[in-house]
Amino acid sequence: MAKSRFEYVRNYELPDPLMPNTFIVVRIDGRGFHKFSDTHSFEKPNDRRALDLMDMAAKSVMGEYKDVIMAFGESDEYSFLIKRSSKLYNRRRSKINSSIVSLFTSSYVFYWPHFFPNMPLQYPPCFDSRVVLYPGVTELRDYFSWRQADTHINNLYNTTFWALVHGGQSTAEANKTLQGTDSKDKNEILFSQYGINYNNIPEIYRKGSICVREPPSTHASTSKLPIRATIDDIPTSASSSTSSRIPTPNQQSESISINTNKSDEGTEIQSSVAATEVTDGPSRPHRTEKKPKKIKPYEGTEGEVVVIHEDIIGNKFWEARPWLLL
Repeated sequence: MAKSRFEYVRNYELPDPLMPNTFIVVRIDGRGFHKFSDTHSFEKPNDRRALDLMDMAAKSVMGEYKDVIMAFGESDEYSFLIKRSSKLYNRRRSKINSSIVSLFTSSYVFYWPHFFPNMPLQYPPCFDSRVVLYPGVTELRDYFSWRQADTHINNLYNTTFWALVHGGQSTAEANKTLQGTDSKDKNEILFSQYGINYNNIPEIYRKGSICVREPPSTHASTSKLPIRATIDDIPTSASSSTSSRIPTPNQQSESISINTNKSDEGTEIQSSVAATEVTDGPSRPHRTEKKPKKIKPYEGTEGEVVVIHEDIIGNKFWEARPWLLL
């Protein structure tokens, strides 16, 4: 950057590094999306096109930033987990925050025509963003458990609410009907009045979307030999396996008569061949074992980004992906 007398204004830019060795979570949230969804005629209570578009925007973020190792989304929000050891943008809060939300928003607009081909954008969507640090595994898991529990609570309410509206009630009447009800009451309304078993609703609506990377598969060619194989473990060809060792001068020999074809004069030719007795030769030098190739622990920064819909409140999800909590 060129020097000038105006450069002193940079002194007003305050450093904003995030605390080291902490999990970074960036949560983006749609601003004014009730109006946005109404303007663009989103299906109620859930519009699969809109949710798939959110997932695509999240995958774009993970494709750009390898240190983002997981993302969880529901409705109009998405949370991105950045690994604890990350040095992304030197852990500058403002840089991380602005970069992720801007990429998510631009990806949302870019992919909009793919999911809503017959609905042009009426006005630009807007997302806000915040960065939150979590010091340990317990707090991090509780955060994502909180977001998935929120997904269930909101979706159960919305599913019941819109069932009542589609059933003939006004929005005000539906709100009044649901006042003071718990999850058991809502499930009863859905099943008894509309024949809807909430547990049969697609998991994407009940549990949200999780973006993670699939670990790269091991190449088949690396599994042919034992990990600690030596030269003697590698099979040899038939010709090499039958070759004899080189005799030493001290080895005993004996004469063996061999009959060969008769010559033209009819005389029989005898020849003696020195045959050696095979004994052990000098000891071979010690062969060092091949050291196994050190496999770098998987850190979740490589592999294809996939979208799954499963429980993250229990242990199964985390035990299958221990790299998320390193």
